[in-house]
Amino acid sequence: MSRDARWLWCGSAGLVLGVLGTSVLAVGTGWRLAAGVVLVVAQAGALRWVLRGPLAVQGVCLVTGVAVWALLPAVTLTGALLAAQVALCVVSATRPRRVSVAALAGMCALSGLGFVSGGPGAVAVCLLAVLLAWTVGQWRRAQRARAAAETRRAVAEERARIAREVHDVVAHTLSVMVIQAGAAEDVFGDRPEQARQALRAIDTAGRSALDELRLLLRAFGPEERDPDERDPAAGDWGAEDPAEGDPVDGQRAPRPGLARLDDLADAVRAAGMTVRLDREGVPAAGLPAAVDLAAYRIAQEAVTNALRHAVGADEVRVSVTADGKRIRITVADNGRTPPARSARAGAGRGLVGMRERARMLGGSLRAGPAAGGGFAVEADLPVEYAS
Repeated sequence: MSRDARWLWCGSAGLVLGVLGTSVLAVGTGWRLAAGVVLVVAQAGALRWVLRGPLAVQGVCLVTGVAVWALLPAVTLTGALLAAQVALCVVSATRPRRVSVAALAGMCALSGLGFVSGGPGAVAVCLLAVLLAWTVGQWRRAQRARAAAETRRAVAEERARIAREVHDVVAHTLSVMVIQAGAAEDVFGDRPEQARQALRAIDTAGRSALDELRLLLRAFGPEERDPDERDPAAGDWGAEDPAEGDPVDGQRAPRPGLARLDDLADAVRAAGMTVRLDREGVPAAGLPAAVDLAAYRIAQEAVTNALRHAVGADEVRVSVTADGKRIRITVADNGRTPPARSARAGAGRGLVGMRERARMLGGSLRAGPAAGGGFAVEADLPVEYAS
């Protein structure tokens, strides 16, 4: 059972036991009291599966609720159907509209039973409670739809950004190939060995460009969503760096990569936060351009996240390790983790973008509270990404 499902069950079961259970204990006697308690406990237990099968749970709660009301007429029908109202709320939030409307109609029809013991007032109260439960479910459904749309937009924006960066990398590689081809032609007759070196460089650059193009195609291929992204929300945790790669004084700025981590650390230190940067086994050159770029962007987004959102943090640790096959990036701050940030770990748009970059390379990314306090982002990327 997931944490959300556990919280929902505990909250709804506690509500049913507290409200309906108290009413049964107050008005019941003898065997009717015992039967009523059993039925209330059955309703609370059935709510454990309300996320898996809300319609079935609603049916069970309707039957047991009506039974409680029939045994103890002093209990209001609204209170007896409280668990069924919780299940209706989940049906409204998670099932198609026609299904939830049918479930709503069934409960509205049962509300007419309240006329027997309470008259028109009891029927009106029961109808209002049922309609409120259905409306809350519709509100939750709309909230989830907005969050999903925001995540899709964030992913699309990140893919467009990746596409622009890959275009720059491929364009640079092709330019180098053209220069090498011209150089090979100039020395082909007089210096064949130098020509062969140029041709080998063209071969290497061409393979690299093909890999980058495959990555670009993957960016716009079928979506493979991460199971951790079930309840995303808006929030820009990442920062664009418009100066990188843009023309500056007629020239392009250096391409972002792990070689620029020191510059990133200096910028964060200038903002007043201590940065500890550790690198182990990271080659000075030779990383595929897409991997180098993705690793830097992930570190940049995570450090920006710590700078902007870490509560009470005065230090961020950046660790980059490589073993020849994989490269791991860890960014952790020493701040406090507010409950809201902990509960929605991985929900911001910046983290959606980081996860998208890692996924496209065949890697993975985790974000959440660190064991020793604070917040940590950990990315694991293959050096030779799957093409």
